[in-house]
Amino acid sequence: MDARQLKYFLAVVDDGSMNKAAETLLIAQPSLSQTIATLERELGVPLFHRIGRRLVLTNAGNELIGPARVVLRDLDNAKASVQALKHLRTGRVDLITMPSPGIEPLTQILAAFASIYPGVTVNVEAAFTPDDVLGAVRSGQCEVGLLGADRPVQAPDLNTLALESQPLILICGPTDLVLPAKVGPQDLSGLRLIVSQRGSLMRALVDDVLASGVDVTIAAEVAHRTSILPMIVDGIGHAVMPSSWARLAHQVGATVHQIVPETYLHVALVSRKGNLTPPAEALVSAARQYVFEDSSRNTQNAPSILDTASPDPKVGGRL
Repeated sequence: MDARQLKYFLAVVDDGSMNKAAETLLIAQPSLSQTIATLERELGVPLFHRIGRRLVLTNAGNELIGPARVVLRDLDNAKASVQALKHLRTGRVDLITMPSPGIEPLTQILAAFASIYPGVTVNVEAAFTPDDVLGAVRSGQCEVGLLGADRPVQAPDLNTLALESQPLILICGPTDLVLPAKVGPQDLSGLRLIVSQRGSLMRALVDDVLASGVDVTIAAEVAHRTSILPMIVDGIGHAVMPSSWARLAHQVGATVHQIVPETYLHVALVSRKGNLTPPAEALVSAARQYVFEDSSRNTQNAPSILDTASPDPKVGGRL
C-alpha cells in the first residue's frame, strides 16, 4: 500500500464513481480501476461493493477512509515543512569547529549567512584537533566542519573547501621589551609564553624554538585557547597564535608581531558528500562566497597584518 493508492481510493470515495474520480485525477479510468483492484488484493479484502455501475463502500472501505486521510495529510505537512526548509525560513545546521577557525573565518561566514537566513539556527560544537572535526562529519554527528592544520587538508571521502591560510603571529601584552614588527626565533629570547597543549601547530613552533636553544619560559600551558588572550592582557605572558586572533587582540589593546619565517595554519571547511540539508548547503555556499570575496580582496592588494600596524616598526602592529 502506498500514498498513490490511498489518494486514488479517496478520490473514488469523494466522487462516488470510477469515471468521475478518473476525471478528477486526470488519469484513464482503466488505470484507476486497476490501482483500486491492486490495493484490495494487497489488503486481502474488498473496499467497494460493485452494484451495477454504482460503488458502495464495504465495512473495510469505511474503516480505511480515516487512516487514509491522516496519511495523506501528514505527507502534505511533511512536504510543506521541506519546502519551508528549502527556502530557509527556518531550520538548523550542525557545525563543528576548532578554536581558531571558530574565531575567523567562522564569524564572517556566519554574519553573512545570518543576514540572508535569519530564521536558521546554527549549532556550533567544539573540537580541538583536525581528526575530531573529520570524525564528527564522517559519523554524521555534524554536517559541516571547520578545521585548521599544518598542511592543506585532504579528505577524499568528504567535500573539502580550502578557505584561507593564516600566518602565525606573536601576541604581546604589557612588557618592557621592545620588539620589532617582524620577529624571528631569536627575538623570543627572554619571553614568557603561554602555550596550548602539545599537538597544535602553535605549540610545535614554540617547541622548535626551545629545541634550538632560545631561552624561552613556558609561563602556562592552557587546554582551552579562549583563556589565552585574557591571560596575555593580564601580563602572564605572550602567545603564538593564528592571525584569526589579531582583531580581538587589537580590541583588548594587545600588540601583534608577525613571525618570520612564516608558518601557516591551513583552514578548510569539510562536509558530507551526497545530499546535505538545505541549511547546511546554504552554509557551504556562504563559505564559498567568503573564499570568492577573500580572493577579490587579495587581488586588490588588501592591507596585510603589518600594513595596518603601528607606524613605529619597533612596536608591533596593534591589531
